[in-house]
Order: sequence, then structure tokens, then C-alpha cells
Amino acid sequence: MERALTPLDCLLPAAALRACADGGANHLYHFTDGSQDSFLPDYISGDFDSIQPEVKEYYKVKGCELIETMDQDLTDFTKCLQILQKKIEKKGLQIDMIVTLGGLGGRFDQIMASVETLFHAANITPFPVIVIQECSLIYLLQPGKHKLHVDTGLEGAWCGLIPIGNPCESVTTTGLKWNLTNQVLKFGTLVSTSNTYDGSGIVTIETDKPLLWTMAIKR
Repeated sequence: MERALTPLDCLLPAAALRACADGGANHLYHFTDGSQDSFLPDYISGDFDSIQPEVKEYYKVKGCELIETMDQDLTDFTKCLQILQKKIEKKGLQIDMIVTLGGLGGRFDQIMASVETLFHAANITPFPVIVIQECSLIYLLQPGKHKLHVDTGLEGAWCGLIPIGNPCESVTTTGLKWNLTNQVLKFGTLVSTSNTYDGSGIVTIETDKPLLWTMAIKR
């Protein structure tokens, strides 16, 4: 049976640099079964406690760089992002954003670790870092005003604003069905989930603290 097209098929061929964080190489290897040569990462990094031996050997033979990072205070995702930024700078690459596929499924503690990496990302790279898995996308909005175009045809129906890591004392939005005006967002008070769009095609968000934007994407 032919494999259905996924974000991997759309994004990886156009990527200026491709990387896997440890066990992510297992998912890439098995997901692209029969066409692995078309989806080779430039490097795989991590402490290599999750990558399967046969997967590690396969990519090593194919010439993929293996970078062992033993620091246990940071996740493999965070360390992979640090390496990625250094390589972007060294190669002088012109990129728009960093897209991560995976990290939002399975163990809840690892999902939260992916979110926590987005907080580190602000100090690692100047580029936007988004995370996509299946029908979900997340992006950490920094304090200030943001304009999001939601008229590409790839958006799903729902969206949300999650004040994770800290309360947000003032959040104002336009373009949503249920907008906020100088609203406090914090756990135990209000979290904006299961929101949707007003049809204008543009969402603006102004926040005084980092705020997690999440939205549905079509599969």
C-alpha cells in the first residue's frame, strides 16, 4: 500500500539542514521504510540511549554525522537545537524557521520536555521554532504583538492559547471567535482552549509574557 503524504514529505526535501534527536532517528527510519535514502538527516545527535543499533549503523554507513552529547541537564531536543544553530551560523545558511516533526505524542513528561525546549530556544536561535505532530502545531509567542496568517488552507478548526510556564497578566487578541481583551490567562483562572477563527484570515495576539500558541493543521 502506498504511504500517504505527510508534513515530512513536504518539509524535508526543502530543508536547508536536516537533523534527528536520538530516538527520533528510529521514527524516521521506520516511517520511511523502503525510501530511507530519500530522507537522510545531515546529523543525528544525543546520548544515543534511544536510537536502535541497526538504525544507528544504517545512518552511519550512509554518511550521516553522529554527534554524541552526554549533558543530562538538557534534553536531546534542546541539545540538537544548539548544534543546529551552530551549523546554520557556520554554513551561513539563509532560513525562515526551524520546524520540528514529533515530540507531542506518547509520554506526557516528554511532551512537556518538548514545550520546555521552546523556552530554551529563545536563547539558542533567533529563528522561530515550531513543533508539529499529527494534527497539532505549537509555537511559543514571546512578549509583544504577533500577527498570524490563518488563511493558507492548511489550518484545522481549533486553536488555543496556553499560559504555560508563567501566568500572563494581559492578553489581547483579534481574529478569534472568542477574543480576549487585556485578559489574565493562568492555570486555575482561564486557559483559552477549543477556540476557533472568525473568518478574517488574520489573528493578532498581544501578550506581556511568553504564551504558547497551538492550532490544528490538516493531515
